[in-house]
Amino acid sequence: MTTSTETDAGLVAAEDVLLFVNAAITATGQREFRSTAYQQQLSLDFLHEYVRVNYRRVYAASLALDINDHNAARIVRGLLEHAADASAEEKRTEGRLIAARLAKLPPQRVYRLFRELRAAKVNNRRTRAIMRDWLAARPDPAHDAVKYRSGLKTAARHAHLGFEGSAGPDGSGEIGSGEIGDFLFRPRHRPGYRHRLLDAWRRAHYAQGAVEELPFTVAEGLAARRGVKREVFLERMVPRMTRLERLRTLSQRTGGDAPLPADVDLTVMPLTRLALYVLSLGFEARSAHRAELTRALRTAARRAAGPHAGSWGRVAAVLDDSYSSSGSGEKRRRPLAVALACHFLLEALAGPGAYTPLWTSGRTDPLLVRPWGPTPLGFRVLDALELGPDRLVIVSDGWDNAPPGLAGEVLRVWRTGLDPDRRTAVVHVNPVYDADAFDVRRLSSSVPTAGVRDAEDLPALVELAGFAEGRTGAAALYAYLDRRVARFVGDDGAGATS
Repeated sequence: MTTSTETDAGLVAAEDVLLFVNAAITATGQREFRSTAYQQQLSLDFLHEYVRVNYRRVYAASLALDINDHNAARIVRGLLEHAADASAEEKRTEGRLIAARLAKLPPQRVYRLFRELRAAKVNNRRTRAIMRDWLAARPDPAHDAVKYRSGLKTAARHAHLGFEGSAGPDGSGEIGSGEIGDFLFRPRHRPGYRHRLLDAWRRAHYAQGAVEELPFTVAEGLAARRGVKREVFLERMVPRMTRLERLRTLSQRTGGDAPLPADVDLTVMPLTRLALYVLSLGFEARSAHRAELTRALRTAARRAAGPHAGSWGRVAAVLDDSYSSSGSGEKRRRPLAVALACHFLLEALAGPGAYTPLWTSGRTDPLLVRPWGPTPLGFRVLDALELGPDRLVIVSDGWDNAPPGLAGEVLRVWRTGLDPDRRTAVVHVNPVYDADAFDVRRLSSSVPTAGVRDAEDLPALVELAGFAEGRTGAAALYAYLDRRVARFVGDDGAGATS
């Protein structure tokens, strides 16, 4: 028989887990609109240590959720740095989770993590095996040797790796006996390299033409040191740029007049990243290319909705485009981009013609939104509830200030007095971490709140936010985490939290 004390303890544990997940989704340790980078980092330091010490299995299981790359790397480091605190079974599960998560992280993030592990003198057998396995799975070691040279050198030294018999550029044969090893540790030992990228890096130090054979980020530094004009360099490097690099340098290549790129298919971009790009354009460019931008956003939204498209019935959305949605210098317009991406995703998730967006500014043209004015969430929530939707989604940083607290009171009265049977499902998703509260800011205790970084994760976050209402209990939350872990590592039962 379960006692009330055990039940209360389970609820507290569930609240702690949800608080950490919200932080791991939204916080990156960077400055936000209302908090400094130091405050963000201090708050995250406490949360990571608290959850790792008290809920280690849940801490590891968080790697299977839609957390951001910054916190995923921190979790991996925490698990490896404090390996002595885990049992043999926990280490096996953690190893699979770490390997699966590292495979999803950007390589520069992983190499940075390896440097941190070396600086912290974390060099146990499991850590070396994880580093070796990740490096062995890299598709082109020579490309990494050129683009991430210092990171690969650090990893090789730390994990005691050799590079004899490395695969050739076409995936077959061999580059040569220790060619990458010589490139990393004895670059002047060979007069030339058989791998074209390694040899291009060697020749680029005295032949300007070889610079253009290198990856853009490597060539950029070499071109600057050789005094190559920026405009000329960018024009020549276009064929070797990635899609994001082309978008990022477009205004520099066109002298400040940035039309839509003819050589980039916007429809294949991730939804939130596409929304950030749209907001980086001026109003004139957005208006002039309205059809192309809208088509790209809707295509990305339908792809993100997947099997959920059209299944949410009548949906109303309150979308925050107040001044605080401008974000910070490190995260410019990020909150507004999440709201814009959520707008198009909710349009795809709702039934045909069953979606109503309500921006806090009162604007009706989503393509021309900008961060401006106060945050009258209360009035917009009232407008949305009057429509009688099946689902209300609020996308905001939670700073309801026109007047302060009205949204929370409206939601409390609605939930307790007007809709106690929960005919309308209400969820608040918040893209901004509140360092002082160790959580995302909430509008009301009667409405679940989830942190959000990318709008693409909205369907999963709505499911996770349901646990915050306290009606399902801690056991259901842990079972949900176990299912996510099993899917993430590719088996039918990892038992991460049980």
